[in-house]
Amino acid sequence: MGASQWGQLLVLSVLWGGSFFFIGIAVKELPPLTIVLLRLCLAALALLAVLRITGLKLPTDRQAWQAFLGMGLLNNLVPFSLIVWGQTHIASSLAAILNATTPLFAVLVAHLLTADEKLTGNKLAGVTVGFIGVAIMIGTDALAGLGEQSGAQLAVLGAALSYALAGIFGRRFKAMGIAPLPSATGQVCASSLLLMPLALLVDRPWTLALPSLPVWAALLGIALLSTALAYVLFFRILASAGATNLMLVTFLIPVSAIVLGALVLGEHLHAKHLLGMTLITLGLVAIDGRVFKRLARAKDKPVDRESFLGRDI
Repeated sequence: MGASQWGQLLVLSVLWGGSFFFIGIAVKELPPLTIVLLRLCLAALALLAVLRITGLKLPTDRQAWQAFLGMGLLNNLVPFSLIVWGQTHIASSLAAILNATTPLFAVLVAHLLTADEKLTGNKLAGVTVGFIGVAIMIGTDALAGLGEQSGAQLAVLGAALSYALAGIFGRRFKAMGIAPLPSATGQVCASSLLLMPLALLVDRPWTLALPSLPVWAALLGIALLSTALAYVLFFRILASAGATNLMLVTFLIPVSAIVLGALVLGEHLHAKHLLGMTLITLGLVAIDGRVFKRLARAKDKPVDRESFLGRDI
């Protein structure tokens, strides 16, 4: 990835990092499926408005909408529902650690299902070191509940696997010639249509009490920032950097949350945060691979003895 892709990945990590905070507020007053439905519907309306303003249009052919439905299922409906349900039973910090397994799944799924994103030693070492960094940074205390509420933890792991599969599935939009904004809009609209009957049947949202203003603010935040804007970046990065690199965002999400907390909320950085960030950085460097390639070239480059000793000696 180039500097532009790394910058976009960092912005995406901030947008998605906020979703755990927004969900934590919303689950206090609303059931999981209703939260996911409102998130998707509000995001779809926002993206449709942006499409209209920019003059772009959604594809209308059957092949495109089959792809939108598949992407909506893998990238929205399944993982959103599993994570929101999981967070009603386990702490958000543990959910974030389990969600950080996404790159581990991604390198394995990409190796099995693609011809150009095969598993390498650098990738495997990088995602392993990065995952350890996430666990250390968030704190080993969050792992104390590991094994309890196993169903909720398996649900978040299932969401991570679904995200990894979505990264591979979403590669087809570039091949189909569909730009990032229509791709994001189509998959959010499709997942809204898929979820609506189930949410209406299970949650019966018309019977629920009207949410408070903080919950409405959280819903707007998760819809407009963590979904609409985030998915435009998602498809842009996917088209230019590939599925494995895209999934690295889950390592950066905790980093963004902790750094923003220190800069905006005055929270203190501790040694575990610095150690975790260092390991994540090393993991990302290993996956990127360019530093190791340059070192290998420098090591293999023959030394000009005359130049090294100096011509005038």
